[in-house]
Amino acid sequence: MKQRAFKLITFTCKESIRDILIAKLSLIGYDSFLITDNGFEVSILNKEFHKPSIDSIVEMLHESQSIRYHVKDIREKNWNIEWERNYNPIVVEDYCHVRATFHKTDKSYPLEIVIDPKMSFGTGHHDTTYLMIQHQIGLNHKDKIVLDAGCGTGILSILAEKLGAAQIIGLDIDRWAFDNAKENLQLNTCKKTSIVHGNIKNIQSESLFDIILANINLNVIVNEIKVYFNFLSPGGFIILSGFYSNDYATVNKVAYDIGFILHKKTVRNNWLSLVYYKKPD
Repeated sequence: MKQRAFKLITFTCKESIRDILIAKLSLIGYDSFLITDNGFEVSILNKEFHKPSIDSIVEMLHESQSIRYHVKDIREKNWNIEWERNYNPIVVEDYCHVRATFHKTDKSYPLEIVIDPKMSFGTGHHDTTYLMIQHQIGLNHKDKIVLDAGCGTGILSILAEKLGAAQIIGLDIDRWAFDNAKENLQLNTCKKTSIVHGNIKNIQSESLFDIILANINLNVIVNEIKVYFNFLSPGGFIILSGFYSNDYATVNKVAYDIGFILHKKTVRNNWLSLVYYKKPD
């Protein structure tokens, strides 16, 4: 794949403000946050970088004196090197082991997922991905049809297949994520998963989905949740994340208004994940 130019933004901030700052940045298109000793790093395509938007968020938090950031140009190769230096395997619920190709396998866990993240969001390290995996492990995927909206690296689609789903469709509007997800499917020898480049409007399925996974962001979920409801089979579940715990009232209202029933609510480091149920006809 052709290398693309990115901005790497390094933030120095107090731990108490870090998660709030990350949450705000995620709402304007930032993801793949890498936690550092003094704050965090995040990258974005050059054409999508908008300094005034960052400055506005910093000012909004009323702690601008404790937030500093530095911007430099990078390319994909540099980002991969940083991942290899900082990317460690994770384990969710003592059940699912997530590692990169440069880590050794660990057969002491029932499931293992191999992810080469590159520039895509979804390595298991971010709290929202961890929460999604945690909820997936708790749902019966056997012979289910699954939609993974905003699939990023494809990690949740891969997990769905390893949990026994009969068919999985992952989709992402980002071409880089689309290509990366396909590569990760091959790494995990997935045979029942297909990746679509596009959004929910590009989905063509003869059947409704039994499980929908949507780890995106607040605005997309609020705007598309009715479409998800229509795509979900009666008795099916939807797992949502990508938003802050303070957004619970907003998400729950739109979900409740269209007929979803709250099944489970989990918070991790102020990030929120919600599982909803669609009543049978």
